Amino acid sequence: MGRGGTLSDSVVRKAFLAYAYVLIWIALSFTVIVYNKYILDKKMYNWPYPISLTMIHMAFCSSLAFLLVRVLRLVEPVTMSRELYISSVVPIGALYALSLWLSNSAYIYLSVSFIQMLKALMPVAVYSIGILFKKDPFKSNTMANMLSISLGVAIAAYGEARFDSWGVFLQLGAVAFEATRLVMIQILLASKGISLNPITSLYYVAPCCFVFLFLPWIFVEYPVLKESSSFHFDFVIFGTNSLCAFALNLAVFLLVGKTSALTMNVAGVVKDWLLIAFSWSVIKDTVTPINLFGYFLAFLGVAYYNHSKLQALKAAEAQKKAALADEESGRLLEEREGDGLGRKNESQD
Repeated sequence: MGRGGTLSDSVVRKAFLAYAYVLIWIALSFTVIVYNKYILDKKMYNWPYPISLTMIHMAFCSSLAFLLVRVLRLVEPVTMSRELYISSVVPIGALYALSLWLSNSAYIYLSVSFIQMLKALMPVAVYSIGILFKKDPFKSNTMANMLSISLGVAIAAYGEARFDSWGVFLQLGAVAFEATRLVMIQILLASKGISLNPITSLYYVAPCCFVFLFLPWIFVEYPVLKESSSFHFDFVIFGTNSLCAFALNLAVFLLVGKTSALTMNVAGVVKDWLLIAFSWSVIKDTVTPINLFGYFLAFLGVAYYNHSKLQALKAAEAQKKAALADEESGRLLEEREGDGLGRKNESQD
């Protein structure tokens, strides 16, 4: 009874922690998205400088990561040569810079709800780029699923009341660069046995990302900011916004590290629905029935995709357990045959 009670308490505790990680990640992701929209939207805080905002985030995250790694030494840095940094981290930093720049730019032109609908294309982009780089095999049923997600997003776009072609282009570009970054992490880092947690990831990637953002900032936003005499840097707004962005990186590590990437994908769908509801009810963005119908179709496609991945993981785990069981059985059989042969030799003596 005691053992059963202990097991039950352990299961309940693990489930409680898993839900806590999910809720923390949803809350922080929700906050960062709405906060960025508030800062960048011309009808709200009215500071439409997405490169500058992203650079502030990267400078804050770089400084805090450096403090934790080099000064306080709370996190051990990864052993990395200059050649590996240039060949692996620099391309990932460039892709991350482009993804953040374009995604933040989209908030100026599109509603929060429509942006979340467009983000449903992420599995499509990741799978397509995975095939392009020969990371994933082509499967007709998976591609059909990707087409169903794309169809749902297309219907949602058709029903969008505030459709903006440039905003859609920016958000689709952000999805493409982010998907490429995720695939490149697997190819350039994971395949070489290098694993970065959010602190070490920011320690290595954030400064590189800052440099790549600085180059377009000089030509695109700096001249405009230089001519604007009315702007005064608000440390409270930008400080809390950057702190939320840093905390979100930690929440991603907790969620994926303590549960799985699949859990984050499922939680992301819940977050998207919450953001759509918030965008409609609080920000007063227009959400049409065609919007919802199209996104519901995309949602079904994403849900099926996550279900398929879960079944594949379970099958791989079962296959791994069966292989270990066969190996153990073979080892025991060899030991018994060895013992039998030893006894036979002893009887002959």
